[in-house]
Amino acid sequence: MRPLLRFCAASLSLTHSLVPYSQSLRLLLSLDYSTHAAGMQASESVLEKEKPVAIDEATSEEYASQSKLLQEFTNMPSIDKAWVFTSDKANNSRAMFSISQSNLFANKRKKFVLSSHISKPSKDSVDFEWSPFPIEMTGTSAVVPSPSGTKLLVVRNAENDAPTKLEIWGPSYLEREIHIPQSIHGSLYVDGWFEGISWNHDETLIAYVAEEPPQPTPVFENGGYKKEGSSEKDCGSWKGRGDWEEDWGETYSKKRKPSLFVVDTASGEVRVAEGVSRSISVGQVIWAPSSSNGCLNYLVFVGWSSENGFQNTPRKLGIKYCYNRPCSLFAVCNPFKKSDTDKVSLSGDTIDNSAAAVKLTHGLSSAFFPVFSPDGKYLVFLSAKSAVDSGAHLATNSLHKIDWPTDGKLQQNMNITDVVPVVMSPEDGCFPGLYCSGFLSDPWLSDGCTMVLSSAWRSTQVILSVNVSSCKVSRVSPEDSNYSWNILALDGDNILAVSSSPIDPPQIKYGYHSSQAEKNTWTWMDVSSPFLKYSEKVRSVLSERIFSILKIPVRNPSSDLPKGAKAPIEAIFVSCKDSSSSPTIVILHGGPHSVFETSYLKSSAFLSSLGYNLLIVNYRGSLGFGEEALQSLPGKIGSQDVQDVLTALDYAVEKGLIDSSKVAVLGGSHGGFLTTHLVGQAPDKFVVAAARNPVCNLSLMVGTTDIPDWCYVETCGKEGKNYFSEAPTAEHLRLFYEKSPISHISKVKAPILFLLGAQDLRVPVSNGLQYARALRERGVEVKVIVFPEDVHGIERPQSDFESFLNIGVWFNKYCK
Repeated sequence: MRPLLRFCAASLSLTHSLVPYSQSLRLLLSLDYSTHAAGMQASESVLEKEKPVAIDEATSEEYASQSKLLQEFTNMPSIDKAWVFTSDKANNSRAMFSISQSNLFANKRKKFVLSSHISKPSKDSVDFEWSPFPIEMTGTSAVVPSPSGTKLLVVRNAENDAPTKLEIWGPSYLEREIHIPQSIHGSLYVDGWFEGISWNHDETLIAYVAEEPPQPTPVFENGGYKKEGSSEKDCGSWKGRGDWEEDWGETYSKKRKPSLFVVDTASGEVRVAEGVSRSISVGQVIWAPSSSNGCLNYLVFVGWSSENGFQNTPRKLGIKYCYNRPCSLFAVCNPFKKSDTDKVSLSGDTIDNSAAAVKLTHGLSSAFFPVFSPDGKYLVFLSAKSAVDSGAHLATNSLHKIDWPTDGKLQQNMNITDVVPVVMSPEDGCFPGLYCSGFLSDPWLSDGCTMVLSSAWRSTQVILSVNVSSCKVSRVSPEDSNYSWNILALDGDNILAVSSSPIDPPQIKYGYHSSQAEKNTWTWMDVSSPFLKYSEKVRSVLSERIFSILKIPVRNPSSDLPKGAKAPIEAIFVSCKDSSSSPTIVILHGGPHSVFETSYLKSSAFLSSLGYNLLIVNYRGSLGFGEEALQSLPGKIGSQDVQDVLTALDYAVEKGLIDSSKVAVLGGSHGGFLTTHLVGQAPDKFVVAAARNPVCNLSLMVGTTDIPDWCYVETCGKEGKNYFSEAPTAEHLRLFYEKSPISHISKVKAPILFLLGAQDLRVPVSNGLQYARALRERGVEVKVIVFPEDVHGIERPQSDFESFLNIGVWFNKYCK
């Protein structure tokens, strides 16, 4: 879900990862999975006493057959990022692609870099000349090219107490390798949220975000406590744990304090940015333009306060997928450019530049993803003010700009201008608002005021252009396309993108702009690539599938709902050519404020290839449909979202698209919440179910999750922000229980497969286990697989593989 993670692709957690794959699969097939916890170690004596029950030959063949097909899908690489650089030759440029591919044996994703020369013989043609082989980036955490493309930063985060390594590469050799010990800082953040690795304009300094050095801990010896100053190398001494410090929750376990650093690429010297409060966690740093006098040089970054608890008490609530955490833009001076003459002007007062960081976005509860216009006149950024103010973990974004002072004199109250406001209730076919997860490092067209970005648009993803001067928003990707489009990079005024659908793997596209009869149009060309290839088997099964977007009227909308909350919902329908006789899987996203787009997902493509129709429902509360529809859900989870799913299912049955007697349901996180609600509230509609890290009991979750505020807001609505407490009242605990799937458990009949991550901080494993055990004591068939090292997303390659292999076999057992 997006704080309850959106359901996404997943894979095979082998019990012994060092055993050859074929042997591991045979071991997997020999186990009775009704109570199997994947990866748990057991001694030989225990195995002798409790020998696994062999599964029947037919099921064994099913596992073997499906695993071969799933591997065909798993082997396909994906594009993570791309950069385009200018060339000395006219009409030529250079592109670099960051690619990753699942490696089941190593249980990691291999990372590669592949380059290409781009030539444009004419306006309506383009040629890509690819390098013969990709280069594997072994042990690499991130690669960041400099703005000119002549240098490359390679980040190698170390494990345990080893130094972090930064490598500066030139066109043909390693220019410098910098080893940074833990005493200076820990690993760099490369997660895409706190991450902020930024070259300065001269390409001599790099700003980045890294974990601050660990705090000192007490040392003990045989004689007791060891006083400060004494040697720690004496035999018999050991380090204590010290005070517990909160982290930022899901996926940030053991990450306490993201801090801002700058490294000089020539000398290798690292300095911390001064003036940042200890209560602020730093992320998304960029360099500001140099001032007109050439003296001042700022770093602009996003700061999140750690005081997110009840009545602003110190508390780090989970931040992954949670855009409702208050944040602001700050500016701080470059630590390598300090002198007695450098001063910062604040409301007429002059202070030393080593003073506290300057807050740039007073009066705005959210500001993130900052980017400067090419001329340095504007600082443009996104805001999730709607999410912060309502408490919903994600909502419709808005876009803003600040006029940046050319003389470098920052004012206490910077003027903030709205560029794209929140869209409340879009008209049919019109722009539904911004739902953007980030910007390119250079998103600007040559006019200097038009930026290009990707955003959700109902059940698709589209490419938009936004003119920050005129505030005009235009759709760049084809308006008549149901495919999803994602921008990779800009090549001058041309666009490098990928396009895909549920049945079409990603295809690289190259777009150029033309004006015809006062109408702006974009022409798109296919780009052949050596790495986005898929097997003949995958090509064959997907060619037999079709997809469409169903518009489904809301059933009996309440009269007190706003207009946007009464508008039709959508479902993506992926079907076989003769869909009416095939079994159907209803697939539900998490969040609940997330969205399923018509983009290619390995997991859903695999399930479709097994002969299933897919009904992928975007219920009210999903992103991409305007703010009124989204905000209609908080306070009504377990009822409005459940009814929307049932309405979509009934609509598909009434239209003769599916067979109502062969329907399965699948969801993760809040999608798992809906899955377990549906089999309880509508037990006769579903023959089988599978849930990944599902929310089953809110009254249990509220005391164990990293986002207890989510439980209050989604259960009680916007007022839940005021009720949020670490000590829920008996009344609220009763309400949490009543809103939960466990309150309908006595009516459940469908067999359910549970896939759980033991390291999940968002929906701790206790939620799914409690529900599964309660079902088992009521005689319902249950199968549980626990992945010991996985978090909420269950995304480790082996776990992902095993997860969907078992979903396929489980569904075939009851649907075919």
